[in-house]
Amino acid sequence: MKHFITFEGIDGSGKSTITKMVYEKLKKEGYDVVLTYEPTDSPIGKYVQACIKNKSDPYVTSFAFIADRVIHCIEIKKWLKEGRIILCDRYADSTYAYQGAQLESTLDDPIRWLQDLSEDLIITPDRTFLLIIEPEKALKRITNRKELIPFETLSFLRKVHMNYIKLSSKNQRYRIIDANKSIEEITEECYQDITS
Repeated sequence: MKHFITFEGIDGSGKSTITKMVYEKLKKEGYDVVLTYEPTDSPIGKYVQACIKNKSDPYVTSFAFIADRVIHCIEIKKWLKEGRIILCDRYADSTYAYQGAQLESTLDDPIRWLQDLSEDLIITPDRTFLLIIEPEKALKRITNRKELIPFETLSFLRKVHMNYIKLSSKNQRYRIIDANKSIEEITEECYQDITS
């Protein structure tokens, strides 16, 4: 049984939908489960959202994300002590993938730099589900959104996609999920993996 599970993927991968579906299935099966997400609803989380919307300096956005996550981890630790299952829609890997893409022109290895900043301050998930989809397909899925955030452009999502591939190739906690499969198939695959 895995207790701290994160869901990752580029915008349009279906990540948030799947997180909710897995949450509902676990709840229905009688598990004590928490659904959470990043950025959080805390004042720092709201500042992170403002940073994204206003295209703030990538260093400011990175530090804001990390600060929000450190506070979030206090709650996550409490839930883990209570023996609950935590599902988190976006976590540290989002910062590595997205801010890593933003910082690639100013740092030699932005992902490593971001990992070094927060490594000792955050909890490592038991499992990270990475929903993989071609950036072109992902963008088609989200064209009907009222307002696209600055990250939702094809060239940027391609960089983020490659960062996720790099991250997942280095660690066994990732499980690659084909985001082209049906919602039901993906939900079942995640559920079986968490409960095994």
